[in-house]
Amino acid sequence: MKVNQEMLDRAPKLRIVSNISAGYDNLDIKELTSRGIMATNTPDVLTDTTADAIFGLLLATARRIPELDAYVKAGQWTAKLPDERFGVDVHHKTLGIIGMGRIGKAIAERAHFGFKNVLYHNRTRNSDTEKELEATYVSLDDLLQQSDFVCLMAPLTDETIGLMGKREFDLMKETAVFINGARGSMVVEADLIHALQNKTIRAAGLDVYQNEPLPLDSPLLQLENVVTMPHYGSATQETRYKMAELAVDNLIKGIHRQAPPSLIDKAVLAHI
Repeated sequence: MKVNQEMLDRAPKLRIVSNISAGYDNLDIKELTSRGIMATNTPDVLTDTTADAIFGLLLATARRIPELDAYVKAGQWTAKLPDERFGVDVHHKTLGIIGMGRIGKAIAERAHFGFKNVLYHNRTRNSDTEKELEATYVSLDDLLQQSDFVCLMAPLTDETIGLMGKREFDLMKETAVFINGARGSMVVEADLIHALQNKTIRAAGLDVYQNEPLPLDSPLLQLENVVTMPHYGSATQETRYKMAELAVDNLIKGIHRQAPPSLIDKAVLAHI
């Protein structure tokens, strides 16, 4: 749900918005703060679960696990696996992470001992991560050109809408795998489809899309070199329960005009 000026005009007594998500691109933070309305989200509690899912998506795409599962179940495995069904190694490759926030760092932690190099691009450099995980900060173009796996984990902002388009896919290696665990609108989906159809890149693993649920007529559903997940990142019972708990805690604190534990913009406290 979009919480914007139009909606807020209809809720003059609103004190707090409790968003059950790490992202908050659906909230007009500036407008909420100007009205003295607290906005909260649920970061941290979903970090490891989402990183598990995205790293699993990366592995599944590289080794073509869903495709081969369908191959076996369809009764097509009647002899030695043909070379054209082979996947690619993940270990000792170069992983490029676009967005080194909480989840990006958790992915880098999982990759630290498996990949030869971990590159990252972020709005700001993270010296602690560089030291701890031997990650190397590079420009976006350098990351795209050098990485065997490109993992998009940046937040959705005005600047990141359409971040990955034809130019960016053309910069990637023909053997590269693209993973999107961020937001669908950060990718020009038609350009991604074109890159996959024309083997500009090897494959893609996607958890998010331009339109969700993914339309049944989407070309992405017809491509063998795509692994699709249903916006699954934080989808475990344990994590969703923790997210709901934090959202309730945020809400209770806000109703009592106390600072919630996950307050997005602390400047709002000056208005309450």
